[in-house]
Amino acid sequence: MRTQPSKSNDAIWRDIYSQSRIPDQLKNLQEMATNLWWVWNHSGANLFKELDPVIWEETQGNPAVLLQRISHERVEQIQGNPELMAKIDRVYRQFKSYVQVRADHSKPSVAYFSMEYGLTNVLKIYSGGLGILAGDYLKEASDSNVDLVAVGFLYRYGYFTQTLAMDGQQVANYESQDFEQLPLTQLLDENGDPFVLEVPYPERKVYAHVWKVSVGRVPLYLMDTDIPDNSDWDRSITHQLYGGDWENRMKQEYMLGIGGILLLNKLGIKKEVYHCNEGHAALINVQRLVDYIQDERLDFNEALEVVRASSLYTVHTPVPAGHDYFDETLFGKYMSEYPARLGISWQEFIDMGRENPGSSEKFSMSTFALNTCQEVNGVSQLHGKVSQQMFAPVWKGYFPEELHVGYVTNGVHMPTWMAREWKQYCDKVFDPSFLQDQSNPRIWEAIQQMADSEIWDIRRKLKNRLVEYIKIEYRDNWLKNQGDPSKVVSLLERIDPNALLVGFGRRFATYKRAHLLFTDLDRLAKIVNNESCPIQFVFTGKAHPADGGGQGLIKHIVEISRRPEFLGKIIFLENYDMRVARRLISGVDVWLNTPTRPLEASGTSGEKAEMNGVLNFSVLDGWWYEGYREGAGWALTDKRTYDNQQYQDQLDAATIYHILEHEIIPLYFAKNSKGYSPEWIQYIKNSISQIAPHYTMKRMLDDYINRFYSKLAARVKMLSGDDFAEARNLAHWKREVAAHWDSFAVESFEYDDLMHAVVGEDYIIRVTIDRRQLKCMLGVELVYTREDPDRHKLEFVSATPFKLIREEGAKLHFELKKKTSGFGHLKVGFRVYPVHEKLPHRMDFACVRWF
Repeated sequence: MRTQPSKSNDAIWRDIYSQSRIPDQLKNLQEMATNLWWVWNHSGANLFKELDPVIWEETQGNPAVLLQRISHERVEQIQGNPELMAKIDRVYRQFKSYVQVRADHSKPSVAYFSMEYGLTNVLKIYSGGLGILAGDYLKEASDSNVDLVAVGFLYRYGYFTQTLAMDGQQVANYESQDFEQLPLTQLLDENGDPFVLEVPYPERKVYAHVWKVSVGRVPLYLMDTDIPDNSDWDRSITHQLYGGDWENRMKQEYMLGIGGILLLNKLGIKKEVYHCNEGHAALINVQRLVDYIQDERLDFNEALEVVRASSLYTVHTPVPAGHDYFDETLFGKYMSEYPARLGISWQEFIDMGRENPGSSEKFSMSTFALNTCQEVNGVSQLHGKVSQQMFAPVWKGYFPEELHVGYVTNGVHMPTWMAREWKQYCDKVFDPSFLQDQSNPRIWEAIQQMADSEIWDIRRKLKNRLVEYIKIEYRDNWLKNQGDPSKVVSLLERIDPNALLVGFGRRFATYKRAHLLFTDLDRLAKIVNNESCPIQFVFTGKAHPADGGGQGLIKHIVEISRRPEFLGKIIFLENYDMRVARRLISGVDVWLNTPTRPLEASGTSGEKAEMNGVLNFSVLDGWWYEGYREGAGWALTDKRTYDNQQYQDQLDAATIYHILEHEIIPLYFAKNSKGYSPEWIQYIKNSISQIAPHYTMKRMLDDYINRFYSKLAARVKMLSGDDFAEARNLAHWKREVAAHWDSFAVESFEYDDLMHAVVGEDYIIRVTIDRRQLKCMLGVELVYTREDPDRHKLEFVSATPFKLIREEGAKLHFELKKKTSGFGHLKVGFRVYPVHEKLPHRMDFACVRWF
């Protein structure tokens, strides 16, 4: 019998989407879910968790998804629970009273640009410290009522999720983000359609949708090019953070700079100060120059005065190799049309990104930022000095110590990173004005009166929470990667909350020296296997996918952690993110940091630890160079003993072992009958009271306002008034000076026997300058230097200005009366420079002639 043939075509499947419908009585929850206020206000996060604890944990604390997935039955239960409904109303009123506060217009308004923002683990638009810092900055700007708007990217894949292969090799997984499930809103136009930003790229336009993240009172606008309007080539611009080749990086920085300003223009947003968080955003000043030239009818030099006077560049990188450099061919492919729009030549334009104009150097985004921003800062006191050295070639004729490059030491957003238990104590004991005055050390002194047992109880709770988190979160991953289930069970059993826990969490770049602890494995084995004084080390961190050295370090540590003598004593936690960081920096006892000095620009993980009674053990580099206090932590010296880095590493490793063996471990285990060490508790008290108040984001933001924003806002206002009269005058003056700078002559130069000066004796130097065609005022100064035989270069000692005695026509007569105060072999030089009262600093117009 013949079977009937199949008569079925291929199935046709259609996508349908279903989600919970939130009744009107609970609509306030949706408003709160799309404002990240809940991230640093426990009342908000706790409310969402109470709505459905299971979904909250499954979504890693994402209220947007929680509200989409919450069941109809649970919604009805919530509505029928008067206490919970009252709590929703109470938290919502708290939220509204916060966000409705108007900005403080006594502070300058700011536009802030960054490639990454670390605001919450559910919004994967950050990779590490730079992004976390930017996220903390927005939160504090909100808390401090600063009129600030921020611009960045909404990445489809963000930064990678880290897993470990069986052999400990890092595996980078790029997971797509569903924007509809994130706590943000898409901008719409007047017709209710997606707002579209058009950005002119060479021979085409690139389109971007725009999403808004409400960070309390601060709006963060994120551009998204992964839309059908674009080619696949351009959709990838916002696919990955720090991904792709150099051309993709060029396209990203073009979009952030040019596109970022066009976005603010289209939204009608103007601010007083424009802040580039790293050189990635430097091209904002190209578009700003174009706008002033087109809209205000200024010429290039006039526009540059205004743009420069309102711009700040913050550098986070301590070495030139860490900056972005683009080949002229690639840079020209994207920027060749701009010189004509600026009214300058291509050579003049590309030279703005070169330390040596006229050379064949690559275009440096950082150098361009230096030439278009009046103010520049590093991110710690030491990094400020390193940055002066790094940027000195841009301003020839001046020594690094003379540069205007300043610093603001990084801080952390205390409400985000301080554990709930510590915040509750602060609310109970500290002054009511504490949150508004966090950086006031006098308020923090109250911690010295806190009972030792109370501090120990908090520390024990946080430690137990970390241990439980590790056991729950990492059990499945370890079972998958370890291969032998019995080893995993043994590992979990060995994680001991009674042990001294030392944490190390950061990006696995080789200069961070995560390997130092493992220099002498026999000595380390003795340390970790002392049963009377148990100690365990917890490591975590990601290496950039292109950094083979960093990935090798991770693999090396994982391999060591699996050896019998280190099993359960050395632990590596994969996929370091904000969730892991929050547990780790509050749950360990000691935070270890071992960078190669002076390559740690600042570092903030140790500052987060400070907020939780965790003691720092670090190289005196970055923020710890300023923060270290004796009796409040431990330090490795900032001085080098060996030029050979391998020898220096061995010495530093030996020092780490010695301090652990003879200071840290004995102090921790000097326990009394109550189970804790009073001496250890005193270290905690000293650490919190003497160090923590100086490293809050509140202090950092106040520093930016006081050191940079206020003077920038005042100066750009001065230059812009009366149809930019002062900007035009200053640009004209600079043109005239530059045109005739070589025309003046030193007519006479009279000095005593300066070459054989005697300490304590006066000497007089007289100089007469004939300005000739040069119409500006001049200054003259005596510069002392000393030769450094080790580095074969001159070191700056001092500069002393001459006094203008009289002016006769084009001739200027100067005199310097000085007493010889130093002795030894010095070198002297005489330097002439132009003087104008409206210059913010010498580097703004760095014309110099030596004689």
